[in-house]
Amino acid sequence: VPMSNSPLVTYTRLSPNRTRPRDHAIDTITIHCTAGQGTARQLLDQAHFVTYDPIGGVSCNYAVGKDGSIGLCVAEADRSWCSSNKENDHRAITIEVSSENVSPYKVTEQALAALIELCADVCQRNGIKKLVWSNDKTDRVDHRGGCNMTCHRDFAAKACPGDHLYALE
Repeated sequence: VPMSNSPLVTYTRLSPNRTRPRDHAIDTITIHCTAGQGTARQLLDQAHFVTYDPIGGVSCNYAVGKDGSIGLCVAEADRSWCSSNKENDHRAITIEVSSENVSPYKVTEQALAALIELCADVCQRNGIKKLVWSNDKTDRVDHRGGCNMTCHRDFAAKACPGDHLYALE
């Protein structure tokens, strides 16, 4: 079954920082925070997403703006370079969410509502029956107990997705 992208996308700016195609079925969602407020367009137009960098390059599948806008950065058929873990990025849809730039990295109500809608859409289109979160990092990383949500802090010394979103998951 060919992978499709979300019909909720309001802006597309594809990043050259990607691996084509992904080598695993989509079965995970990884939520990130941007540590800076912006619309989907403002987020995806940033140099670190649009400039090819085979060593330090970054990208995401989707970006959710502070206004609830949703941007496509890397097609779902491709792996983004997002969570500091190649294996996770091959199986996950990675979503950057506009947030404040200081802890706890709060997100707007519009961004949170769009994130929830996007997660539901991704799950529906990819046959994910439900999202399962664990407060145990090992459960998340090893997908124990059906866990299919991970976060950047699982794979790198990062605060991402910030304590605001982490507490909601």
